[in-house]
Amino acid sequence: MADISSWDLAKVKEDLLDAHRECSLRRLLYGAKWVAELSSAIEVSLDPRSLAQKACSEDLFRDLDKVNLATTYFDLKEYERAAHVLMGTDSPRAYFLYMYAQFLSDETRRHDGASDSIGHSGPVDNKRLKVLRTELAAKYSQKELDGYGLYLYGVVLKRLDLTKAAVDIFVEAVNKQPLHWGAWQELALLITDREMLLSLSLPAHWVRSLFLAHVYLELQLHEEALEIYQTFMDAGFSKSNYLVAQIATAYHNMRDVDQAVAAFSELEKMDPYRLETMDIYSDLLYVKEMRAELAHLAHRCCDINKYRVETCCVIANYYSLRSQHEKAILYFQRALRLNPHYLSAWTLIGHEFMEMKNTSAAIQAYRQALEVNKRDYRAWYGLGQTYEIMKMPFYSLYYYRQAHILKPNDSRMVVALGECYEKLERLQEAKKCFRKAHTIGDLEGGALYKLAKLYERLNESDQAASAYTEYIMETERRGVHSHEEISQAYRYLANYHLSRRQLDDAYAAAQKCAEFTETREDAKAILQQIQSLRSQGEGAAPVRLDDSTESYTAERFRPGEPRTFGRITPVSLKFTP
Repeated sequence: MADISSWDLAKVKEDLLDAHRECSLRRLLYGAKWVAELSSAIEVSLDPRSLAQKACSEDLFRDLDKVNLATTYFDLKEYERAAHVLMGTDSPRAYFLYMYAQFLSDETRRHDGASDSIGHSGPVDNKRLKVLRTELAAKYSQKELDGYGLYLYGVVLKRLDLTKAAVDIFVEAVNKQPLHWGAWQELALLITDREMLLSLSLPAHWVRSLFLAHVYLELQLHEEALEIYQTFMDAGFSKSNYLVAQIATAYHNMRDVDQAVAAFSELEKMDPYRLETMDIYSDLLYVKEMRAELAHLAHRCCDINKYRVETCCVIANYYSLRSQHEKAILYFQRALRLNPHYLSAWTLIGHEFMEMKNTSAAIQAYRQALEVNKRDYRAWYGLGQTYEIMKMPFYSLYYYRQAHILKPNDSRMVVALGECYEKLERLQEAKKCFRKAHTIGDLEGGALYKLAKLYERLNESDQAASAYTEYIMETERRGVHSHEEISQAYRYLANYHLSRRQLDDAYAAAQKCAEFTETREDAKAILQQIQSLRSQGEGAAPVRLDDSTESYTAERFRPGEPRTFGRITPVSLKFTP
């Protein structure tokens, strides 16, 4: 990472303003917005005369009339007219606008001709893209493309699925024009892992650090990303909306819901009319079931711009939280009509189709999400769940593996793998998965129980008893219990200790069994056996069973003084692959 302490913030701000002007002249609006937001966060005064002198370069006036007319057509989205006006111009800026107008015209044509249905829309006509590629390749071979021209060349190659060539071109583009954020973003979408990231020859520029943080978020390396963002915040960018949004997104990805909600609330105060990332904020409110706050956010986004993709996703999440899945699907479809490449909408509409039991539509949606970004673990996991419902465990195993590769320390992926292995009778692999899920921090709290059931199935009684005991201890610590699971755990332990004539422990477990409707009759039988065995000894204490109708389902389990069943050695849960 660049040494921030040596930065001249005035020079950084000046460079950002230069980049804003260049992006604006080329109608690269998102890149212009990004540098403008960063620049506005730096509270440093600059000399207006110096800025004016830099802005008035000779290149600015080449092909001036045609460029002015073409940019007007650009603003009106009349791309064919803009390209026609710029035909025959030779200045770098005019040539970029000429090629960019043709590219946007082709994109608009594709979007307008796309089907409204979810899924693939038939063969894609790439004739115009291939023509653009040929012309840009000729310019590239003659070294006549500047950083912006290289960016456009890379985008064309990416659209044609020429990924390796596109990566090389984007790397050249960011080396020539490091402050064009659009090129960095396109490059980020093509990076598959950390090794590939570190192998790229990137410029020694401060923006490289922000790019690394952006990719780290995509690669689930959230701590590294947060460290970079915090360094920028401390170095003079504390008022940057972009950085606050990225930090909030990192907390969201880490499932640190409270921190993420706090960060998004702060972002709301800083930029009350912002719509970017508000769909992520709505995901958090959905998870926390903050219905009133989500309704407020949906109304606010709708008042700002009801035709934005983010607004449609926020409203869809609101309807989903109210279990109105048909309306949620309708709004996700609206979002996808506005932007067919919007990853979050594809994944979430897949979840909604799953709620509606429409597995074929869910599969199509998840596959479309992977077409947009193959690093979306949620889409891989969703496909695994869908095929599991369809009772196709081999397919399910493949998709869960892909999700696990992308998010190796998420216990949900590991538990899902274990369940697949168990269905396929690959029980040793299943045991390893359940062990690992517990070791890395079981988010849903069921891995130990599944491991214990597996030991029970394999007649590994000592290991099963150890796992059940630890499961009971953990559920008591958490205060969250499954009636059926904990009752079965106590029943197994009662029988286990009874078979070994450990009557005190068997009695304690059986008494707990008696508190549950599901195992009450079994508990009575076990207690009678204990009484019979004790009656054969001297000074046997009578067994008393509370025969009241109170059960665990009638009143929450009261752990009292937890028994640890000390005769059992806790099972070793270290994961060995």
